[in-house]
Amino acid sequence: SSTHRQGILRQIQNQAWVDAIKADYRTADLPDAERAMLDYVATLTLAPGQMAEPGIGALRATCFSDSGILDINQITGFVTWCNRTVNGLGVELEDF
Repeated sequence: SSTHRQGILRQIQNQAWVDAIKADYRTADLPDAERAMLDYVATLTLAPGQMAEPGIGALRATCFSDSGILDINQITGFVTWCNRTVNGLGVELEDF
């Protein structure tokens, strides 16, 4: 969403990078750790039943600690829950 994009842009301050991630993170010029994180987030969000140890292993291989992996997992779950709650109620959010 444009709200998420603006939040990322405020943190990163690199419009081209944000646009590349929004278009398709898989083709964006990302470090291995960020790509592994986004692969994990995409699977957890879109196909949670397909989560398996190799996805977690990819995060560990790019130096994420178990605590960091838990943070990624919990943030993804929370944002997914929020989106489904808002969408399920037909709420329209304002852009910031």
